[in-house]
Amino acid sequence: MSIDPIPHEKPVRSPCVSICALDEADVCVGCQRTVTEITGWSRMSNDERRAVLLLCGERARASGMIFSVPGSN
Repeated sequence: MSIDPIPHEKPVRSPCVSICALDEADVCVGCQRTVTEITGWSRMSNDERRAVLLLCGERARASGMIFSVPGSN
């Protein structure tokens, strides 16, 4: 009996919120992914997906969709 040394993790879920519309920069206004990120999502590793999610958060903050209150981190 062999033991798999690398545990299998669940795929990182898509950030899609079913508000699918692209802005003038071809970024989805719902999930903040680019067209390339959306179409490539199913072929990405979990690490690549996590990197995209970080970019989505940065885009959301930069566009004013997400804001933070100073000192509340």
